[in-house]
Amino acid sequence: MSTLTIVIGADHAGFDTKEKIKKFLKTAFHGARVTDVGTFSSDSVDYPDFAHQVASNVANGTDEIGILICGSGNGVCITANKHKGVRAALCWTKEIAALSRLHNNANVLCIPARFVSHETVNEMVDVFLKTEFEGGRHAKRADKIEI
Repeated sequence: MSTLTIVIGADHAGFDTKEKIKKFLKTAFHGARVTDVGTFSSDSVDYPDFAHQVASNVANGTDEIGILICGSGNGVCITANKHKGVRAALCWTKEIAALSRLHNNANVLCIPARFVSHETVNEMVDVFLKTEFEGGRHAKRADKIEI
């Protein structure tokens, strides 16, 4: 079995959540390789800079899964979805995170740091990483996403 590779990034609004996710990943997914592309403080930054880095790593196969965090989750999600091969999903519950993998074959989890608890974040990350794409009728639909 290969090692799970995850790339994570956030803007200033998502910095604290990103740091907590990294701790959770070390405990729950201790065999995973996690690449942190920043930001590395709560000083104001531009979210596209980090979203592009995460999405590029997923698109080019350097990492299998991406996790992005900003205040609303929208900015990083919109940015990541500009990359060919990236299917970024804005999630705020573990059920939505699971469905994004099952039905949409999402490969980047986008989290709205200002609107979800740390418990919910951990649940979403856990289910996102453990859920496989269902395929079947969903594969035909997922194949129609990219232009």
